[in-house]
Amino acid sequence: MFSVTVRDHVMVAHSFRGEVFGPAQRLHGATFVVDATFRRAELDADNIVVDIGRASEELGALLGELNYRNLDDEPDFKGVNTSTEFLAKVVADRLAERIHAGALGEGARGVAEIAVTLHESHVASAGFERPL
Repeated sequence: MFSVTVRDHVMVAHSFRGEVFGPAQRLHGATFVVDATFRRAELDADNIVVDIGRASEELGALLGELNYRNLDDEPDFKGVNTSTEFLAKVVADRLAERIHAGALGEGARGVAEIAVTLHESHVASAGFERPL
């Protein structure tokens, strides 16, 4: 399986509901380093997995929709604990939508899987992987 990974970051604010979250139940900020990995069994006609420039642009645009936002106030996340794991799925699903819409080019339609990892710090991260 071939892969290409692009990286960006996003800064958000949010709070959680539930005893398990302790002090994170209060509003707090988070800065995530976000890795998006695109995988496919065979390279496309240009011998690439995906256009790295387009992948970087689309990841940046997607994260821009969340950047500097209080996720508690976003309609898509109303009443949802926006955990790192949950946000990794959101990013993966939104990237998949962009691939299906052709935003990463025709060659990207051959991508078989997307894996997204959100790094909370140098010692903790969470991710989500999905097929296309």
